[in-house]
This record gives sequence, structure tokens and C-alpha cells, in this order.
Amino acid sequence: MAPHFDHPGEHAASDPIRLLQIRETALSIDEVFQAVGDDASGGTTLFVGTVRNHDGGADVDSLGYSCHPTAEAEMRRVAERVVAKFPVRALAAVHRVGDLAVGDLAVVVAVSCPHRGEAFEAARMLIDDLKHEVPIWKHQTFSDGTEEWVGAC
Repeated sequence: MAPHFDHPGEHAASDPIRLLQIRETALSIDEVFQAVGDDASGGTTLFVGTVRNHDGGADVDSLGYSCHPTAEAEMRRVAERVVAKFPVRALAAVHRVGDLAVGDLAVVVAVSCPHRGEAFEAARMLIDDLKHEVPIWKHQTFSDGTEEWVGAC
């Protein structure tokens, strides 16, 4: 039997995509969290991706992100797919480009849904699909002088 929802808050919001952006400036967890505030949401999931000091067993000295001009449009396509699959009340995602230091925020995503399980699943899909499909590339320089490009797609 299909679930029966007695309250409009159980459904997806009419325009749940509140913030989608790629930017060269520092990211704010508070900004993203505030963007997904919704009185009908019982669960909000927030994911923060930070620059770590190692990758694949090597020490990372520096890191930079760059993106294709279509990256924000692709980010929107991913967000719309998440909204179509889950009862999303509010969604936000921001990704940083440019030179970042260890500990800097690289990506922040958040999703609010009527219930926690939906929020967790929607946020996981959002970050996973964003990392796999949006044309954002990471250039890492390691302490041994080698470097590596890592692509989203």
C-alpha cells in the first residue's frame, strides 16, 4: 500500500533548490545550513568535504580545483534528479574552485526532508552524483614533487 500523507509538509517543496553555486571564495557551513531551513522538515543532512593532508599514501602539499563552464548547469541537473527521487523540502550545494589549503572546505551540501532517512539518502545521492558527474577537477601536488589530476567525470 502506498503511503498516505495527511500534511503538505510530507511532500517535496515546490521549489526546493535554494542554493547551487561554484565559487572561488571560502565556503560557509552556516550559509548552506541556513539555506535548507524548513519548518516542515524533520531531518536535515549536511555533508562537508575538506582538503586532507594525504591521498593514496602520499602527503599532499597543495591542491587546486578547476571546473568546466557547464559545471553549475550540471550541478543543477544532479540536484533536480535528487529532488525528483526524494521528498526534498530544501537542497543546497556549493563547491570551491581555486587554490585551497589543507583543512579548507572544498564542498558543502545539505538536504532537508520530512524524515531523517530520506534526508540521509538524498544527501548521499547529491554528493556522490556531484562528485561523479559534475566537471570539476582536482590538481594535487605531493611532497615528493609529483602531481596528479583527479576528475569528476
